[in-house]
Amino acid sequence: MQNDDQFIASGEPKSSIEKASFTWEAPSNIALIKYWGKTEPQLPKNASLSFTLSQSKTITTVSFTKLERPYETVDFTLYFDQVKQESFRPKIATFFKRIAQYIPFIHEYSLVIHTKNTFPHSSGIASSASGMAALALCIMQLEKALNPSLSEVYFNQKASFLARLGSGSASRSIEGPLVLWGKHDRIPQSSDAYAIKIPNAIAPIFSTYKDRILLVDKGEKQVSSTVGHELMVDHPYAEARFTQANKNLSSLLDAMETGNLARFIHLVELEALSLHAMMMTSSPYFMLMKPNTLAIIHHIWQFRANTNLHLCFTLDAGANVHLLYPENETEQIDAFINDKLLSFCQNKHYICDNVGFGARQLP
Repeated sequence: MQNDDQFIASGEPKSSIEKASFTWEAPSNIALIKYWGKTEPQLPKNASLSFTLSQSKTITTVSFTKLERPYETVDFTLYFDQVKQESFRPKIATFFKRIAQYIPFIHEYSLVIHTKNTFPHSSGIASSASGMAALALCIMQLEKALNPSLSEVYFNQKASFLARLGSGSASRSIEGPLVLWGKHDRIPQSSDAYAIKIPNAIAPIFSTYKDRILLVDKGEKQVSSTVGHELMVDHPYAEARFTQANKNLSSLLDAMETGNLARFIHLVELEALSLHAMMMTSSPYFMLMKPNTLAIIHHIWQFRANTNLHLCFTLDAGANVHLLYPENETEQIDAFINDKLLSFCQNKHYICDNVGFGARQLP
């Protein structure tokens, strides 16, 4: 069991900071092995594995000003796209409440948070992962300024740990290109508390993988991911699903180490459909895929059978479709997307992305 006490900031800061401002960009990520089901506080019932994205990211600036005396709650103001957003306040306030014991100095500062996404807010890309990761990194940058001796490894682990307490998948948005969250026997250094960059050697073809995100439905989901996770508590197939996910993770790592694209495709699509099978067999049951989601999937299967190219799909908890494929097949696959698949997208909208290498601090 991971000892969370290692992340409690202790002792007097080595530096005194009256004012500071830090900016970080953090990417979204797409899970290849899905986690669906968790316990408090934001701990996964199975390990998950994700590609870090490159272009779909959140950019956040946090300005810290020392207060005359500490507040009981964290004093903050949040702006999204330069507009003050009170609707975001409850989620951020809950986040600060969860992380306060690990960063007690946060009560000594007033925070002004400016955040924006490089993708449209209504695009159907979940921004909680990139948003919480970017916020956690700005907070860690203040801790680093107060205690300059913090190591890079500790910095990244604690940033992932804090981000997880805001959004589970945010733990996977600190590093890249392939990130594991959750304790798994295959990777001894893995942890439920934070995500890690996969230390194993992965076949080079995966470091330049493409992700085209087809925006089938930009609307709000009928069932939130939070509710979906809760429905796994009494789900009749929950334990079998957790076992399946951990077994698939081992098999997927084997495929990615050897460059076995056929096996990669099978496992990634199996995971996407298994995730949605859990939704359709929970009580109450629900379905987030739309008719156009299914149409896209059938077109992909037919295209793959006809061409032997390595296009596959995955799904998040929604109707939109992520198309994954190697860079060296881009020309033919992009032509197929434009010719056959865009008609299934809302207003023919889609996002071009690719595998990325994690968050970075901006000047």
